[in-house]
Amino acid sequence: MRKINFFDTTLRDGEQSPGVNLNTQEKMTIAKQLEKLGVNIMEAGFPASSPEDFNAVKEIAQTIKSCSVTGLARSVKGDIDSAWEALKAGAEPRIHIFIATSDIHLKHKLKKTREQVLEQAVAMVKYAKQKFPIVQWSAEDACRTDLPFLAKIVSDVIDAGADVINLPDTVGYLAPAEYGHIFRYMKEHVPNLDRVKLSAHCHNDLGMAVANSLAAIENGADQVESVINGIGERAGNASLEELAVALYIRKDFYQVESTIQLDQIKRTSDLVSELTGMAVPRNKAVVGVNAFAHESGIHQDGFLKEKTTYEIISPELVGVKTDALVLGKHSGRHAFKDKLQNLGFQFAEAETNRLFGIFKELTGKKKEFSDEDLISLILEEKAIDGKIGYDFISLQVHYGTAQVPTATVSLRDQKTERIIQEAATGAGSVEAIYNTLKRCIEKEVQLLDYRIQSNRKGQDAFAQVYVRVMMNGRESGGRGVAQDVLEASAKAYINAVNRFLIFQSNAERLSKKAAVGS
Repeated sequence: MRKINFFDTTLRDGEQSPGVNLNTQEKMTIAKQLEKLGVNIMEAGFPASSPEDFNAVKEIAQTIKSCSVTGLARSVKGDIDSAWEALKAGAEPRIHIFIATSDIHLKHKLKKTREQVLEQAVAMVKYAKQKFPIVQWSAEDACRTDLPFLAKIVSDVIDAGADVINLPDTVGYLAPAEYGHIFRYMKEHVPNLDRVKLSAHCHNDLGMAVANSLAAIENGADQVESVINGIGERAGNASLEELAVALYIRKDFYQVESTIQLDQIKRTSDLVSELTGMAVPRNKAVVGVNAFAHESGIHQDGFLKEKTTYEIISPELVGVKTDALVLGKHSGRHAFKDKLQNLGFQFAEAETNRLFGIFKELTGKKKEFSDEDLISLILEEKAIDGKIGYDFISLQVHYGTAQVPTATVSLRDQKTERIIQEAATGAGSVEAIYNTLKRCIEKEVQLLDYRIQSNRKGQDAFAQVYVRVMMNGRESGGRGVAQDVLEASAKAYINAVNRFLIFQSNAERLSKKAAVGS
């Protein structure tokens, strides 16, 4: 069967989702899981966009060895040089260059003629090919590009050295038949197309990203670009898990195969949801909590007689465990360590012992720990590294229907080890907590977004709180996990502040380094 390469752009296009801001450690955690998932190409970021993105791409490229790591670049030498410096230590360095080709983009964004764009595209592909063994070139807004011009520029960049040609539906505009037609047109009108792989990249503005991607595969695409949980700009991108499972379940129709390890899908989905703060809808195909639920009496009756009457995907296929091992207060260190390894976490002995101590302390309050609970705990404890920011120590809240809510908070300044205690009131308990934290950190913080969810069913489930704040004109996201929703709210706020302080510290360090260098 024909092999389809999966190009995952969760760490680049996915992270561009409004409100998502992953740090380097979180990106690395996702990258390692994507490697286990079996993606062929991993777009780790946009190296030229910021020092933080450059460093994250560089670390991922140096760490991931079983798939190709790539980075995005505009069709300018500076971007290409930055990408090479970040990616050159990778197992199979490749670059993803793009330039807009539609008349609407040329006129209003680039302010260039078709001839100028053609010349720039060819020159930059030639330049990139001097450094990278694999060059992918994208025609931004290909879906609204005049097809004869698109065929001409595709042919010329192939002659210039491009190895992969990506034809994205950048704005999610086309219907599947129209998008498939573009790929057929290229095959019929680009004589040197046999020298490259064709790639599809679809956005979901009209809810057709997965359908369009499948149409591209039907019409000759060898690579599909997608994102875990379908997150991304605006309405998001094509969902990797939906594409992978559709190709597997309907192998009889599509006649293609991939390297995706389907039993890693649910774990990858949960991890991305956890770290981005973007909850998966309950009715989401493949990974939603309702994906394998049957409530209708007719459905239940048929399912109990024969599962395939109403279930075309088995939960086990995508890694949904119905009999997951649950840890509790009687579980030992060995079982805890074994569970961490099964979940994909590798820690030094000292760190494992520290996490085990926290786990044992929490089992006094919580009877059972599922996989989701442990993942939440670990990600919370590992969210911020370094001696920057604040440690949460304690929280006390006084609330009553006839009283003004009052919060008292104790924090530790990680740099000075100073204990900070403050109290404040608010219209509600959470507002009282956040007013108190503002006093503790003595910085102007504006709360932009506050969301709460449970990580699973049950009265003793962990509460997960996600916040976005504005500090010094920059947005920062934070996550907090605790059995008590008010404690989780405080931790999320502190986490967001710490992320900003770490960003600020890194920016100052890089600025000083640049000043010394000059």
